[in-house]
Amino acid sequence: MSKLVISQKIKLAVKNGHGCVRIRVGNVTIGCDQIVVMAGPCSVESREQVLETARIVKAAGGHILRGGAFKPRTLPYSFQGLGEEGLKILAEARDETGLPIVTEVMAPEDVELVESYADILQIGARNMQNFTLLKRVGRAVKPVMLKRGMSATIEEWLGCAEYILNEGNPNVILCERGIRTYETITRNTLDVSAVPVIKQLSDLPVVIDPSHGTGIRSLVAPMAKAGVAAGADGLIIEVHPHPEKALSDGDQSLHPPEFADLMRELAPIVGAVGKRL
Repeated sequence: MSKLVISQKIKLAVKNGHGCVRIRVGNVTIGCDQIVVMAGPCSVESREQVLETARIVKAAGGHILRGGAFKPRTLPYSFQGLGEEGLKILAEARDETGLPIVTEVMAPEDVELVESYADILQIGARNMQNFTLLKRVGRAVKPVMLKRGMSATIEEWLGCAEYILNEGNPNVILCERGIRTYETITRNTLDVSAVPVIKQLSDLPVVIDPSHGTGIRSLVAPMAKAGVAAGADGLIIEVHPHPEKALSDGDQSLHPPEFADLMRELAPIVGAVGKRL
């Protein structure tokens, strides 16, 4: 008998016999036989930085541009993002490259604004259990990527997805971004086992975030490959033209050549698990 258990109160996020869920974002499909790579800087810092990164991501074969216009930071003195100006820059990068954009929304009152620019609304780890925000994005039209909280169980994570689904938005993407454990060498402990667990419990697409999951540039590529091998539907990776100058998360951001190398190295692994990149 399987040891996998899920609360009977979770009704919508569990397997329903429909198989995998496909979520359409522009000309990109997330879920089932497609591996989608979302990549870009942690923070939108300038127009030049984002446009340069978008071109790099596009040239390497990435599918979606990521970037934070609103940034929740541990300290109030840290760079908090450019707000709506950052959203406008991301939209310009989409217009130039054709890459859809995923960006974080932090508050219910910002959902309408962010949705007017973004293609995917990201709920960050710190807001996973912000139930007012979850209900609000559940009434949004755009897909939602829900990051796992740093101390959340898988059942709690699925319960939060339930809040979004219950409000009528069926397009939910789950993102495993590492959890806080006793380990101190890495920023977080990337729970790769969460991918096959979710696949047994739910039809929702699962994305792996090896950047936040490790916090160390040299570990991003190995864990990205591990995530794909474990059955993930996609990756979200931080890339910066000049990581040493990044205003946030430079230590875990790939240099452009490293991202290009990773995209090439992923191809045989994607093929081995019967998917396409």
